[in-house]
Amino acid sequence: MPVSKNAVDAEAMCPHRLVLEHVTSRWGVLVLIELLERPYRFSELRRAISGLGGRGVSEKMLTQTLQTLERDGLVHRDAKPVIPPRVDYSLTALGREAAEQVRALARWTHTRMDAVEEARRSYDESRRAYDERRQAYDASRGAYEEARGNRSRAS
Repeated sequence: MPVSKNAVDAEAMCPHRLVLEHVTSRWGVLVLIELLERPYRFSELRRAISGLGGRGVSEKMLTQTLQTLERDGLVHRDAKPVIPPRVDYSLTALGREAAEQVRALARWTHTRMDAVEEARRSYDESRRAYDERRQAYDASRGAYEEARGNRSRAS
């Protein structure tokens, strides 16, 4: 797969961020976590990932994700010269390290979701109250400006 000039530029500017984006992408996370369990054939991996996240991953997206993770040295692609063709995907040692970190983060989000939801509710309530105060202020300010304008025209 040819690498676009934009990808090369982004890689040169901040390679760490680019790898982080690959590892934490929507499908990258699921691929890495699933491959921690065992090697998978493409169609098996697609079914396994689709079973985890509601809407299934398309063949194109899974292919792109696997190629990206392979290029980063996280996934190993083993194509066997048999008929029909057989391709297995597994984690490299580097990929296993990354997958363990991603899985730890996924577990943390699972166990701390109640706290996150409470923080969101609190934020939304505060934001709603602020917006209501702001609207009331803007309305009173508009009424003041209008009254002031009427007085100047009357003079």
